[in-house]
Amino acid sequence: MIETIQLIMEWLVAPIAIVVWYLMMSVSKSNTDIAVLKATMDSSRLSHDREMKEMKETIKAIFNKLDSIEQSLRDRK
Repeated sequence: MIETIQLIMEWLVAPIAIVVWYLMMSVSKSNTDIAVLKATMDSSRLSHDREMKEMKETIKAIFNKLDSIEQSLRDRK
């Protein structure tokens, strides 16, 4: 009886435990990779938003300057 249990442990339970451990390690690595990708994406999105805000402000300043030039040209006539 004990030999049967030992055989079951050696040839059935131990390999299953090893496979489960391997899968757990793979999932853990995947979770870490996903967390890194999310952080990178958030950083990129924040940087992009800042750049877009700067571009909008620059374009607004350019249009204000063009408006002032247009106004000064109209005042000369």
